[in-house]
This record gives sequence, structure tokens and C-alpha cells, in this order.
Amino acid sequence: MNKVGKKIRLLRHQKGWSQQDVAKKLGISIPAFSKIETGITDLNLSRLIQIAKLFNFTAVQLLSFSETDDVNDYVDGITSIQQKLKEREELIIQLQKKVIDLYSKLYKS
Repeated sequence: MNKVGKKIRLLRHQKGWSQQDVAKKLGISIPAFSKIETGITDLNLSRLIQIAKLFNFTAVQLLSFSETDDVNDYVDGITSIQQKLKEREELIIQLQKKVIDLYSKLYKS
């Protein structure tokens, strides 16, 4: 499998698409798309551009895309989600304290 084919396969998996899904979007057969992914078929420029657009990349980005870039994007996303989760947990604790205070005041009176 060549590097571009590996990148296309990785992007396809990240989107949760099957080879059939991508082949249909490109208007080609499944075996033709499989040959692109495995490197059996060399890509011409127009097909490269078509595939890049499908994944919201430019042809240059697709050619230079690396798994490391994608991993870094996921790490950044996870870090952001973890921070939001921490903030929500703190908010929940504050709300729980308020409920306890209100409950205490209600039954002390």
C-alpha cells in the first residue's frame, strides 16, 4: 500500500465510511477504489483533487497529511472535552450544595 492510499484509507475509516460509500461518492466501482487505496492504481491529478475535496482537504493537504497530525487533533479535542467536563462537574457540585441548603432551610422552618 502506498502512502497516499494509506492516508485515504485512514481518512475513510475516520469518517466511518466503507469502500462502497466512498466509491459511490466518487462515481467509481468498489474494486477501482480499492485499487487506489492499495496503491495498485496510480492517481491522476483530477482523481486526487476529487478525493481531497471529498475529505475536505486540498490535494496538497492530502499529499502531506500524516497520522501524527490527526493524532494531535484528537489529543487537542480530548483535552478540550476534559476541561469542559471538569467545569460541568464543578457546576453540578455547586448545584447539589444549593439543593442541600434549600432542603435544609425548608425542613428547619
